[in-house]
Amino acid sequence: MVRCTYARVSPRDHETTGGTDMAKKAPRRTAQRILEAALDLFNRFGEPNVSTTLVAGELNISPGNLYYHYPAKEELINRLYEGYEAELNELLHASEGVHDVEDAWFFMHTLFELIWRYRFLYRDLNDLLSKNRHLETQFQLVLKNKSRAIRQLIAGLSRAGHLEIDVHEVDTLAQSMVVVLTYWLSYEYVRNPREALEPAHAQGALMRGAHHTLHQLAPYLGREQRRHLLTLSHAYNGEDAGQHPSSSSNATPRVDMAV
Repeated sequence: MVRCTYARVSPRDHETTGGTDMAKKAPRRTAQRILEAALDLFNRFGEPNVSTTLVAGELNISPGNLYYHYPAKEELINRLYEGYEAELNELLHASEGVHDVEDAWFFMHTLFELIWRYRFLYRDLNDLLSKNRHLETQFQLVLKNKSRAIRQLIAGLSRAGHLEIDVHEVDTLAQSMVVVLTYWLSYEYVRNPREALEPAHAQGALMRGAHHTLHQLAPYLGREQRRHLLTLSHAYNGEDAGQHPSSSSNATPRVDMAV
């Protein structure tokens, strides 16, 4: 469920405002309910498979009531995107506080959690961009902001003495990590189209995404931080490793070599 970015009205507000003000606030509550229902349905079934009529039916309101707040489906999608973008920009600033692998792991997992909450954007990304000019331009900015944040993450690890990389390799590494960030859920969907994007599979998908994105740092990390990254990966990805014994058996020798 999307975290509300709109102001909420407290009971005290209702007690101290007149009937006219209360009537003005009611549409905001309806608009927020529409956003939450649309996000849930888009995430479950994919945006192309969800009509505004279906959203209205989910809320037991008339299509006309929905159109009053969002005259077109594109406007509804854009408002959801605005919520995602606001949360994303706030989160990306946290990359400046990454000083070791554990910080990086927490940052990356939190980023994947946000992507999961708005996974319809990534599940149907190419389709959305082909139909929505606003998203087409804004997602280019998203990629730039992600790349900038990853470069800051790399710089923080480097300043702390945990990572050594040639300056000419930084942009390539950052771009590669952004590619995995952007298309990881698509990969999960291809692996398991019927279940991959269901809530029950969220934790595994997020952990695998964080693991594969951060593991691109491994060749550049110092011995102790590289070993810690592998330890974190095994601790959090134990369930996934159990499903893929071959990848689990390959990981242990790498840790021994690092030691």
